[in-house]
Amino acid sequence: MNIESDFLMTINGHGVTAPSRIDVVNPADGKTFALAPNCTKEQLDEAVLSARAAFPDWAARPIAERADMLKQAGEALRAHATELTQLFTREHGRPIEAARLEVLGAADWLGAASELRPPFHIVENSASQRVETRYVPLGVVCAIAPWNFPIVLAIWKIAPALLAGNTVVLKPSPFTPLCSLKLGELLREVFPPGVLNVVCGDDSLGPMMTAHPGIDKISFTGSTSTGRKVMESAASSLKRLTLELGGNDAAIVMPDVDLDAVVPQIFMGSFYNSAQVCIATKRLYVHEDIYDGVRDRLAAIARATKVGDGTEADTMLGPVQNKRQYERLLSLLRSVQESGAPILQGTEVPSNGGYFVRLTIVDNPPEESRVVQEEAFGPILPMMKFSDVDDVIDRVNRSEYGLAAAVWCKDIQRATAIAHRLETGTVWINQNLNLRPDTPFAGRKQSGFGVENGVDGLLEFMAPQSIYSALAT
Repeated sequence: MNIESDFLMTINGHGVTAPSRIDVVNPADGKTFALAPNCTKEQLDEAVLSARAAFPDWAARPIAERADMLKQAGEALRAHATELTQLFTREHGRPIEAARLEVLGAADWLGAASELRPPFHIVENSASQRVETRYVPLGVVCAIAPWNFPIVLAIWKIAPALLAGNTVVLKPSPFTPLCSLKLGELLREVFPPGVLNVVCGDDSLGPMMTAHPGIDKISFTGSTSTGRKVMESAASSLKRLTLELGGNDAAIVMPDVDLDAVVPQIFMGSFYNSAQVCIATKRLYVHEDIYDGVRDRLAAIARATKVGDGTEADTMLGPVQNKRQYERLLSLLRSVQESGAPILQGTEVPSNGGYFVRLTIVDNPPEESRVVQEEAFGPILPMMKFSDVDDVIDRVNRSEYGLAAAVWCKDIQRATAIAHRLETGTVWINQNLNLRPDTPFAGRKQSGFGVENGVDGLLEFMAPQSIYSALAT
């Protein structure tokens, strides 16, 4: 096999290699197809220093000028969408058309985020004094993006950080570094040197970044366990943090819904991207009156859905992205089988060394079982009966997580009343997986803290500065 090795990091506007490399595996066959640079401590120092040096000029530019460059970045992604899409599918496994949606969605997100503006408050404007509050950038931002949505979730961090006037050092997951490296290469022509740096490496790089004294802010998306380590590492220098962490997200399905209309939506809300979505439905609570109908329809869709190599035209869902997560899912599936809980599964999956898991619906397991209490982050969905609304709300809220939830109910007033009682940062009614660049997204409890998106998300990368001016002395 021809191993590609010409991928470069971006440091101070230049393409940079590294003394050693990390393997990049195609999850559809489990084989290494590329090598990516393994950033050294000295190279990280160089990236941070270049970001620090670029910060004053970048922060001094008018926000409209920075916004215009974000729009240019979106156009660069759009112009290279085909190249990025093909690379995305090889390193991530997602089917081509779904991969293209992420690339184009990231381009659109850059354009939409560029329209955000921080507030400016005049607290007092009297004969004796003027008091005003403006918002200013923080400095150098460390952006750590995950492997499940490697492009768009990087853009969630890059766009507001740069718009606010900060400079950025981006680190993608070692499982999916290539699209981010290519992104850095494309955007060297858009942003001044040092404004956007892209480094990648093995598991030692993240802790070096979170402890680095030259970094002012960390924006991290990943697991709750890793988020705790990030928080601990950042404590020594009191770095500001935004942590978007795990979510064992629940959906409640009330008995008045149209099953033929909503079940396909519930299926995609649960299994899209092979269920590797932080806000996917991972616990499905269905009223006992319609439980069998929902279960049987979900199982039928699973049996009709092809899981396979993302380069094949008829593939609907791809593999699990990496071996570590694949083995964790197999362990979870074994625990379900050993418990004796009934399962319904989709079609057979390839047995070629790729990280494929059959679509699995677990039929009414006990609430305390591992498959209900843990976030699977893969195509294993527990489905539970309920009869009492107060009881199901309590079961949903008992989770240590609080990222997102969904309510399916024809009675919008009743659905809204249920939504108001759910302890999550986002609730969808008769829809799911809908996020917007102008709307805040935040977790509660062990799902992290801080905000992404919207003006609230922009302000995560800024600090208030209040100025008091005495006008009469």
